[in-house]
Amino acid sequence: MENTDFGSAGGQAVVLFDGVCNLCNWFVDFMIRRDRGGRFLFAALESATAGRLLGDGIAGGPPDDTVFLVENGRTYRNSTAVLQIARRLRFPWPALYALIAVPEPLRDWAYRLVARNRYRWFGRKHSCIAPKPELRARFLR
Repeated sequence: MENTDFGSAGGQAVVLFDGVCNLCNWFVDFMIRRDRGGRFLFAALESATAGRLLGDGIAGGPPDDTVFLVENGRTYRNSTAVLQIARRLRFPWPALYALIAVPEPLRDWAYRLVARNRYRWFGRKHSCIAPKPELRARFLR
């Protein structure tokens, strides 16, 4: 059974990511290992969950070079999503949230540079990875 309490206060947050990107999959694994109490749930941008959460507001579907964090009725994207995620992880990662003071256009420029080159630098998979059985409940379809 999937947990769907990610829209309410105190509920879990959902990270939407490119399911075939090696860097993105590494980032998800990194979050899981540092997540306090299983706060984050995950869904590939290609999933029905991503479509429901992001709605029809993005023509042609969500861009696959963007990470989204959906929490408490708010949607964060790109560098802001990454920093919001970092501040909810175990020490020392919340310290990265200080970078929120950097103007968003500059942060997102750096984010897009990595996003544009992620397949070349880190590779990609032919299909989304299947989560380990003990983590399956944290991945939404």
